[in-house]
Amino acid sequence: MPRFPVVTPLSRLSKPNPSCPATESLSGHSSAWILPLFPPGLDCIDLPECRYRGIIVTNASVVFCEDVADCAVGLLLDVLRRISAADRFVRGGLWPVKEDYPLGFKLGGKRVGIVGLGHIGSEIAKRLAAFGCSIAYNSRKQKPSVAFPFYANVRELAANSDVLVLCCALTKETHHIVNKDVMTALRKEGVIINVGRGALIDEKEMVQLLVQGELGGAGLDVFEKEPDVPTELFALDNVVLSPHFAVCTPESLERLMELVINNLETFFSNKPLLSVVSNE
Repeated sequence: MPRFPVVTPLSRLSKPNPSCPATESLSGHSSAWILPLFPPGLDCIDLPECRYRGIIVTNASVVFCEDVADCAVGLLLDVLRRISAADRFVRGGLWPVKEDYPLGFKLGGKRVGIVGLGHIGSEIAKRLAAFGCSIAYNSRKQKPSVAFPFYANVRELAANSDVLVLCCALTKETHHIVNKDVMTALRKEGVIINVGRGALIDEKEMVQLLVQGELGGAGLDVFEKEPDVPTELFALDNVVLSPHFAVCTPESLERLMELVINNLETFFSNKPLLSVVSNE
């Protein structure tokens, strides 16, 4: 039997818990062989403590990456072409009265900066490149196998982008990685899409810039204090909101169960686990 326990983050099925269940479980059950968890990604798992205790951590991002990428592109299309706002315009009976509806913007040709070019970021890049967008990225390290321009500084990435897509992990280093300075560099026409974690953005500053017309729009699947969403956003037609469900489709949940079962089977068979989180 394997010597080490395994921690498997399953999916975002509930809002983040400030009291990390992984840390409590590690301290209270250090001799456990298997520790099944349902946290929203890895930001609620004490990775250094896991490494110290020899605990192997696996990640389900490979299961969700396509669905999250689809949602990110959908949010961007919605913001640019004003689809949700147009739906409200028609349903509200305004078409016969006002006749003209504000024009949306073309997606093709946009400069898209992706913050976090992992599994999800790579799928987003692949989809947006097919639309004719030019892609650049910021990540912990430059990826030699990737031809897209790399920016070590998020502000510089924003200054050279029309759209900023956030899909990186939430860590101490990435908390509020998109601050007022970054959003100002994105300029008044810039659009922010967040399918990562709410705290990647300084939400108060973003709301203020959107209300003042200093930011072009936003597509948000995540928020700092879920499920509470800043009410100022509700009245803005250039903002599209989603209840942190980018990962959730029937197909992805089925693949998730398959991955968990396969990891358990390989664990008890003393074979290499699938989708192991790097120790870097």
